[in-house]
This record gives sequence, C-alpha cells and structure tokens, in this order.
Amino acid sequence: MSEMNRFSLMMDALTALTEVEQEKLDLRAPKPDAPTLSSVLAGSSPLPNSALFLGMAEDGLPVLLDLYDPVPGPILIVGDKASGKTAFLQMIARSTEQLHRPDDVQSGVITSHPDEWKNFQNSQSVVGVYSARENSALELLRSLVTWAHNNRDQKQTLLLLIDDLEAVIKLGQEAEQNLRWLLLRGPSRRVWPIITLNASHAREMDAWLEFFRTRLFGCIDDADASQLVTGSKDRLFGALAESQFTMREGNNWLNFWAPAID
Repeated sequence: MSEMNRFSLMMDALTALTEVEQEKLDLRAPKPDAPTLSSVLAGSSPLPNSALFLGMAEDGLPVLLDLYDPVPGPILIVGDKASGKTAFLQMIARSTEQLHRPDDVQSGVITSHPDEWKNFQNSQSVVGVYSARENSALELLRSLVTWAHNNRDQKQTLLLLIDDLEAVIKLGQEAEQNLRWLLLRGPSRRVWPIITLNASHAREMDAWLEFFRTRLFGCIDDADASQLVTGSKDRLFGALAESQFTMREGNNWLNFWAPAID
C-alpha cells in the first residue's frame, strides 16, 4: 500500500465511532524497536502539506490526519495515567514544528504542568504554553474563538493541545462555553482541538464525550471505563504498552506508536 493510499485510508478511518460487532482485539503485539521522531520523519517520503503526523502503524506506515478536512472533528486521546498521553501531545507539537512552517501550522498548549513543556517555550511553532490553573488559559480559548470567527482566508491552522480535559472545565463557565464552541466549529475554521482525558475520570466527563467522534485509545485497565469511552463491552485496552495507541479503522482496529522525541 502506498503512503498516499494510507493517507486516504487514515482520512476515512478518522470518522464517527459506530457500533460494530467483531471479535475481541489481540492487542498483545510486541512493541517494535522504537525509532526516534526525527529518524521516523527523515525516513518517510514527503508527506502531504495538509497532513498532521500522529504516529507510526505496526506496518511501518504513518498515521495521518488531514487538517483540511473537518469531518473527523476534534480528537480525544483517552488512557490511564502513564499511558503516554502527554508524550503523545508533545510528539504532535514537535512533529508539527519539523514538518510545517509556523505560518502554516502552530500549536497552543494548555496543561496543569507547564514545567513538562519547558522545552517548547521558545519554539516558533508553539504560540504559548498556558497553565490550566491561570486565567491565561481562559484568554487563549477566548482568543482562539475570536481568531476562528475571523479566519476567512484559511491559510493557517492552529492546534489546541489540551493535556487534561477536566482541568480546563474547572476554569469555569466561560471556559466551558468557549471550549464547546471550538469543539463544535473549530476544525471547520482550521482550529483543531486535540485533548487528553484520564480514563479513570471519564465518567465525570461523560457529557463531553459526545463532542468527540474521533477517539484514540491508550492503555485502559478498567473494563467499565473502556465500555464508557467506546460504547462497547468488547473493547479491552489493558494490554497496550506505554505510547501505544489504537483507533477504529473501518470495521477493524489500527494499532500505532507515538515515536519518542529526540
């Protein structure tokens, strides 16, 4: 399968989650040798300009999101603590820096732990790292809504990387309203929310799950949490290794890895 065909396949895969009955997944594939992000990108053929790099599938082909196609909607990354969710977001930010000019794609980060993102503070591709405990995060959400309203030439894309959905909700009603607007309309205005959620807190965030047609799953040990976020009793993700994720691909599931940042 060519990389361009895989690119098209990924666009089809990142669509609404549906109830599909199938046999349980065998997620116990051994972790392949984990090359670094730079070596992965250097070894890949030139990717489409609209491609956001999400990782490498077990067949060695890239997993991509088409930033020009709003159909997949905002992306939710669900997993247990220490499943690699933060590292995944950081990999997305770093790959964006390496693959796209800042004039084309930039990232804004909201996190409860800004110290984990200190290596991104001076990146021209990152507009800022904002603490979820401060008003600056609310100001970022507000400014992104304003920018999206006025984004008519559609020449630039902004990634809203939120590490922990629950932390942003705690900012209050205005934050909820702005985030809700971005989840509903952001991708069509070239603002892409990519948000992590601790699987153990999924029930508290149940009302927000409906905003995410596209969900990427890391390791989830609790069967009830898996059922809640997938809508199926047959999806068990406890065997996924750290930095391994899975997503629905048609009637099947695609396992992929987030390369380590070097």
